[in-house]
Amino acid sequence: MTPPDTASDWAIVGGRLATGCVDLTSDPGALDTSGFWVVVMTFEGALTCARMGNVVPAGSDLASAPPWSMPARTDWDTSLGRDAYVAGVGAIRDRIAAGDVYQVNLCRLMSAPLASPPDLWSLGGALARGNPAPLAATVNLPAAGLHIASASPELFLRRDGDAVASAPIKGTGRTAADLTDKDAAENVMIVDLVRNDLARVARPGSVEVPGLLRVEEHPGLVHLVSTVTARLRPGCGWAELLAAASPPGSVSGAPKSSALRIIGELEPEPRGVYCGAVGWVDADRRRGALAVGIRTFTWADGRLLLGTGAGITWGSDPAQEWDETELKVGRLLEVR
Repeated sequence: MTPPDTASDWAIVGGRLATGCVDLTSDPGALDTSGFWVVVMTFEGALTCARMGNVVPAGSDLASAPPWSMPARTDWDTSLGRDAYVAGVGAIRDRIAAGDVYQVNLCRLMSAPLASPPDLWSLGGALARGNPAPLAATVNLPAAGLHIASASPELFLRRDGDAVASAPIKGTGRTAADLTDKDAAENVMIVDLVRNDLARVARPGSVEVPGLLRVEEHPGLVHLVSTVTARLRPGCGWAELLAAASPPGSVSGAPKSSALRIIGELEPEPRGVYCGAVGWVDADRRRGALAVGIRTFTWADGRLLLGTGAGITWGSDPAQEWDETELKVGRLLEVR
């Protein structure tokens, strides 16, 4: 396959190469009309839907892309340094003790100078080789100002007709032996949040948890993953589903409204695509899959961005939570 022109609109999502943007909208209702759509949503809720004119199987060409030159580790800044992050964990534990919240996902944005948009064919290829992920996506939409290479392992929403599913990740370690009772309790807490989110648009009695606390292995680490499923009520489509479920519960906290207020107080920069959603919708077949925008590089305003975070509960050790944020990006910063 010939690599797409970096100035053109293209994406590799869901095993497809989609090229030639023919429609661009922020209206989620468009996802229930017709066509194949590339979908990007920020954590703050800004939605971009790009209907693509040509869609073909992607094959495995991306993995053979030319090498990627990652900025040196010393070139990366962070929105929260170690001391500030540890203090933030302490502040969240104080809010938990006060009864304001049960869990908050505290994140930081790393950035490195990069004067022009990255060669996403090379960066996406480096991720495919060095950090393969089941929901990987590479999105180059200059018309929308979006330049994204994602190695997300986490399913935010999958839809097939009226059947929907979400698979939140909570609990991370280098090996399964590192996973703790705190990780399991946090996962169950977020599963309950996702159940409540989906129940807002689900047929009564249809919300189920067919998989709980499954250990999944990914490059360099393991996660605890659960699965929540539901059936949409008649009259509910993508607009209602996104409104009910956004932002993803696993990267916000519980209760979600309280967690979002605390995130706004403690995190100095908006997350953007990080912790939002990246994926695709085939409106003709009423199918689609959106990943949580983690393990995701984006480019904006002359900076290459990469976010990382950890879920904070009363049982959190501040230093260990910082170490978890380092673990999650360590392998990504080494891909070539």
